[in-house]
Parts: sequence; structure tokens; C-alpha cells
Amino acid sequence: MAPSRPPKAIVFDIGGVCVLSPLEAITTYENKNNIPSGWINFAISHSAPNGFWPRLERGEIKMDEQFFKGFHADLRNEKLWKEYHTNFRNNKKKLKDVANPTQLGDHVSLKAEAANSTPTDQDRGAHTSGVSGQKAPEMRGESDDQGRSLSKLAKDTTIGDPVSIESGNVTQGAGSDSASTSRQPTPLSSPSPPEATSTLDSLPPLPNIDGESLFWSMMAHARNPDPYIFPALLRLEKLSHKERPIIAALSNTTIFPPDHPYSRLADAPENDPRSHFDVFVSSADVGLRKPDPKIYKLAVEKLDRFDKEHGGDGVKAEDCIFLDDIGENLKTARSLRMKTIKVILGKTWRAVKELEQETGLDLMDDRTRRSKL
Repeated sequence: MAPSRPPKAIVFDIGGVCVLSPLEAITTYENKNNIPSGWINFAISHSAPNGFWPRLERGEIKMDEQFFKGFHADLRNEKLWKEYHTNFRNNKKKLKDVANPTQLGDHVSLKAEAANSTPTDQDRGAHTSGVSGQKAPEMRGESDDQGRSLSKLAKDTTIGDPVSIESGNVTQGAGSDSASTSRQPTPLSSPSPPEATSTLDSLPPLPNIDGESLFWSMMAHARNPDPYIFPALLRLEKLSHKERPIIAALSNTTIFPPDHPYSRLADAPENDPRSHFDVFVSSADVGLRKPDPKIYKLAVEKLDRFDKEHGGDGVKAEDCIFLDDIGENLKTARSLRMKTIKVILGKTWRAVKELEQETGLDLMDDRTRRSKL
């Protein structure tokens, strides 16, 4: 059944949506190195707006030795380490709420949440090794408990989308200093670290994390396409402009060094994520970062311009449907009157089903549809 008012534009996040989530690589790293579950994501997300990760995604600093030193320091922030342990101790009774994505105020994608299905290993996505040029840690399959832990991690992160954007000059957008993320007082996952008192001296020692190794394992893992959303994107791409909405990406990205294999898009154009979209908005290129409302408004401006250049009457925010795996990013989109679909880690096929309902288009192959209906 065709929707009464299909969207004029579909706006995709990249990491955790079109490609596998870097959060899976974080969880693998934490498990392998006996790091308290959720600490890495907590440290990165709570370093915003001035931590080295968000600054890299806004294109304010280069991906060089100084970045990795700063990133390493952010992962050893004693103040955040104390806050992380305090939150776990004071919020144990709230952990059941944390485990439920619909308890975060993200009332999007409830149709998908209500689907009666248990995720399979295929749902969680294949764990494959990274591409050539940078060796990444081995990715192993996870247990069901780890899969559930990943779902928890996906809700409170502001980690962006490690898309391979070609190195070049960065255009700073107005108001880039305003990009920020709200702190979430609730911890990210259920395994609790050792009990701690209120003094820093009583806490367990800060983990010594190899920030550079962690970073590249995340980048390598996110080079792998999602087994459901990426094929849906390709099916959309094959349709003529008259048959489908405008396809756009709104992505927190990084710019790789010019001599790094991930930056050599000219050698393999098929690996350039921008090739699949009519409009591509990259945080590192515009100097803004989700969930800053300014980058969403910029995306709508570009969509409006594209539509008018192709004979349309323009695009407004309410004409767009936005897919993301991060609650804070979806919250901003809704505040601007965009429709939203929550992409749930390990259950990305549900987002495809909901997108089909919103567009009236067939976006799954028959085999996948039979296995999920």
C-alpha cells in the first residue's frame, strides 16, 4: 500500500546505518583488553565539544600524531573516569531502562521495535577484517550477551561515521564552535566496574588504551557494508529520479591523510561513499557536526537546491525522512520536523521494512523478505 505522503528525500547516516557500526569494534576491543564495558564510548562522547574526536570530525584538526596523542589523553581523562564509575554505582537500578532503546525518549521506529523477531547472527552483521593499508585487530563473532551490550552502546554515543572522505581543504562552516553534545547521566552498558568511593584514589587504575590501534580498528570495521541497509540503498540508487526520493547522506566524518589508502578514492571510485548519493553532507568538510541543528539545516538547503535544479518545487525539513542509530541525532532531526527512523544495532533490517512502509518501494530482495516476514 502506497503511503499517503511519501518523503521527497531520504537522508542516511553512514556509520551504523549504511556500514557496520564502529561500536562493534569498540566492544571487541574492550572485551579483548579487559576494559570496563562502555568506558571507551563514555570517554569519547563526553569529551564533546572540545575533545580530539569531535574536533577531528569538524575538520578543525588533522589526523596526525598530535591527534592520536590527544585522543589517547581523552581516553585517560581522570575526571570522566570518576564520573563513569559514579554513574554506574548510583544508577544500577536504572540499567534495565538503559537496555531498552525506547526508554530514551526516542519514540521513533516503534513499528520496527514491535516486530516479533529474534535477531540472528546474520542480523548482527558479519565481522570481517579491515581493508589493505592498515592492519586492524581481528574481529570475532560475538555472543548473544555481547550483542545485547552493543544495542545498549548504540544509544548514547556521539561517535560519528568513519567514512573515507578524500583528503582536501576543509571549508569551515559558520558556528562550528557551537557543535556540541548533551551529556547523558545514564551509563552505557550493564556490566558494572568494581565498586568505587567518591575519591579518585579509590578507583581502579585508568585503562591504558592504545588510541591509535583502537581508532584504526573502528575505521576498518566500518568499511564493511550493512547487510540490509546498504543493499536497500543500492536498490534506491538504480531507480530513476522520477521513481524515487532524493537520496542524501548526513554524516559525521573524518578526513584521512592524503597518503593513507582510505583516502585514495580516485583509485577505486566504487569505494567512495559519495557516489551513491545525490547530496552528501560531511561534517569534516562543512565544519559542523551532528547533533548541531545547523548541519541539518545545511543539508535541507542542499536538498532544496538539488530538487529545484532538477525541476522540483523544493524540499523542506518535513519532506525528509532521516535514518540514524544515535538517539541524540534523531532528536535534533525531529525538532526540525523531519520524520525519523531509528536504526537498531543488530536489527537493521527492521529499518528497511519501515522505510518501505514510508516510501511504498520494495527495498529487500525476496530471500531477505521471506526470512524476515
